[in-house]
Amino acid sequence: MKRRSFLKSSALAAGATFTATSVNATPILGEEKDFYELKVFQLTGGGARNQLKKYYTDAVIPFLNKRGAKVGAFNEYSLEDPPVMYILHAHKSPMDYYEAVQSMKSDAAFLEAAKEYSQLPADNPIFVRYETFLMEAFDAIPRIKQPDSSRGLLELRTYESYNEDAGIRKVKMFNDEELPLFEKVGLHPVFFGQLIAGQYMPALTYMLWFKDMDERTANWAKFSGSPEWNTMKNKPEYANTVSKVKKKFLIPADFSQL
Repeated sequence: MKRRSFLKSSALAAGATFTATSVNATPILGEEKDFYELKVFQLTGGGARNQLKKYYTDAVIPFLNKRGAKVGAFNEYSLEDPPVMYILHAHKSPMDYYEAVQSMKSDAAFLEAAKEYSQLPADNPIFVRYETFLMEAFDAIPRIKQPDSSRGLLELRTYESYNEDAGIRKVKMFNDEELPLFEKVGLHPVFFGQLIAGQYMPALTYMLWFKDMDERTANWAKFSGSPEWNTMKNKPEYANTVSKVKKKFLIPADFSQL
């Protein structure tokens, strides 16, 4: 069997596995949903941010855009030092992600564009280390949503669950009931993804956009005070689905496509 055919079959099988636990009548195969790669860079200093930007604008973004992927780049709202940068690669499928990673090793145009970054000396690194989180898009939001140009604040939230079943039930809660309420009260989604690899598993991660912190505060208050939320959160099937919530406030970098 040819490699691409094998990968396609594997991706389809993986997609069926990822979504088989959902009670939705028509689960979406992995090939028809975005596959997210979130990188969290622990940068070495202020100058490193510009070096990483140059690498992305010269090499990574053109390379991924040709393959139908988008790149979001975000700085921390607090602009702490040493800086941390969050970069999201939104691929069209698990197979697109895999093929992009492999092509980066041999694509001549990419390697030439990335030469300056690759040849930085060992005594002047851009980052200490970076973490990678891999996620499959939710059935209810299978493709990334483009934020409005007025977005000035992004909220990245991760919900950990005490076991896999609890995580599956939380994804179902979002797909079936919670996401329509988010849209109604102005919690604007960018993406929702179920982690398949990362530090906090089992977990899900999502991103929302707002014009500013005032809008964020007001719209979360609408959500928490809504009768819909106060009904659904007390349903037995959603009990004990989230054991810990992590949240980060971010601002878009000037080269972000999201």
